[in-house]
Amino acid sequence: MNSYRFRLLVPLSLIVLIVLAGLGLLLGPFFNEFYVERMEDRLAKEADTAAYHLESSGALAGDNSIETAASELAERLDMRVTVLNTDGDVTAETEDEAASMDNHSDRPEIIEAASEGTGQATRYSDTVGRELLYYAVELEEDGEEAGFIRLGMATDELQDVNSNIWTFIIITFLIAFTIILVFASKLTNELIRPIEDARRVANQLAKGNYRSRTYEGGRSETGELNRSLNMLAQNLTEITNTYESQKERLETLIENMGSGLILIDEKGTISLLNRTCREIFDEDTDSWQGELYYNVITHKKINSFVQEVFLTEERERKQLKIPIGIYIRHFDVHGAPIIAKDGDLKGIVLVFHDITELKKLEQARKDFVANVSHELKTPVTSLKGFTETLLGGAMEDPAMREKFIKIIADESDRLETLIYELLELSKIEDDQFQLDWQQVNLLEEAEATVNMLADKAEAKSMKIIQKHEGEPVLSGDPARVRQILMNLINNAIVYTPANGEITVRMKEQADQVVLEVEDTGIGMSKKEIPRIFERFYRVDRARSRNSGGTGLGLAIVKHLAEAHQAKLTVDSKPGKGTTFRIAFQKADPDAEA
Repeated sequence: MNSYRFRLLVPLSLIVLIVLAGLGLLLGPFFNEFYVERMEDRLAKEADTAAYHLESSGALAGDNSIETAASELAERLDMRVTVLNTDGDVTAETEDEAASMDNHSDRPEIIEAASEGTGQATRYSDTVGRELLYYAVELEEDGEEAGFIRLGMATDELQDVNSNIWTFIIITFLIAFTIILVFASKLTNELIRPIEDARRVANQLAKGNYRSRTYEGGRSETGELNRSLNMLAQNLTEITNTYESQKERLETLIENMGSGLILIDEKGTISLLNRTCREIFDEDTDSWQGELYYNVITHKKINSFVQEVFLTEERERKQLKIPIGIYIRHFDVHGAPIIAKDGDLKGIVLVFHDITELKKLEQARKDFVANVSHELKTPVTSLKGFTETLLGGAMEDPAMREKFIKIIADESDRLETLIYELLELSKIEDDQFQLDWQQVNLLEEAEATVNMLADKAEAKSMKIIQKHEGEPVLSGDPARVRQILMNLINNAIVYTPANGEITVRMKEQADQVVLEVEDTGIGMSKKEIPRIFERFYRVDRARSRNSGGTGLGLAIVKHLAEAHQAKLTVDSKPGKGTTFRIAFQKADPDAEA
């Protein structure tokens, strides 16, 4: 706004200055000419008076009397006085006696006086050494021409007067210019102040400060402008408050909805996603914001679904099975295009409903009967077959009888183990299942478990190595922790060839205790990892079945790890072995909550 004041004052000052300068240029010559005319008029009157004095005093009769009269006139008038006869010869001179010998008949003022009675001229005088204004008047005696009287006045006075006139004009105009500038500045401030206030408020509104207000003033145009600005600010405040309230509600709804929400613009950039997406994808999805969806979403099925919605610009719905970490999760995905009023596609919105538990229940109902029937069928068939064989006459042969009875006993043990693990798994999955929280020394539990499985490992010439760092003490259920160790180490023995090696590591960290069971067994591919925790799933069915495995051990491990709120991960490569890693909390998670 300073520039606005500057742009207003400078042109106004220049206009005033130009007007005053022009007026001065007009008045200066006018005053000077007026003064010169007044001086010439005075000089003419004084010359007439001097001529009358000479004519009436009778001084023209003698030379001495003329000189005396001329000297008196010069003294009284403070001028140069020259008296000439009709021929132009000087008869009396007050400035230079030598000039009395001169003839002035060729002087312009004398020539003019001889023809018209009076004459005037301005020129430089060598006699007095400065410029003089001459005025000559014809003298008469007894009605006849008797000569001329000439008065000479120095023009220095005119120059001083001219200089004084210009000084007066300049000083007067400068004072006037200053007064005008001061009043113009005050008037400008009065006019600009409301505009500056309006500008300040407008800038604050542009920055988002809708609480800013301006002084409204009177009923002038600026007052009306300021009132309009205040009304605008009030309306913006109300709109902003309403918007913020709706935004907070929408953000709360989006962040706390149980389904994952992803908004993708027309360029394929992820512009919005909620907190549930982080839980769904088990990643830091906040970093996805502003990125192209196909650069951050690694699941091909989701990307294909997004492309399909973009291409068709219609609502789509699919159920997708996606591996997340070591688990397979099922999602009911809804995709809808965002169409503007002009019909242009502005983006799409994706909603992910996690239906994994529903799928599990559905699949469990389907698989339970089939798997249990299949798993029970083998031992029951064996029991029935060998029993019938014994009853058919093999009982009489002691060797056959002993062999078959031993097989029947093994199959009975296998059937008992299967039923026990089914009941155990059902118990763990029950909502009423609770852990007996205690301080558990993982090193002691690992040593006890290794001792229990030592004979089984020796039978395959295996080495079980235990390593620990720090004090691996955690909060958990000792019996269930040993059950986890038993299943993991036994599983490693089963799937590791003879002369293999199993390593049990325990590491104390800041707030966790990490258990790792690593083997040099057959390993598995990445696509199998999410399925190994399913009931009855076996990587190598023949190997696990021959070892007496039920296919429920890792399912029990998974549920017990979840009950301890521990994080379970698996690393494996075919032919190079497998590593199971469980990160337990040092303190009871439920107690902390």
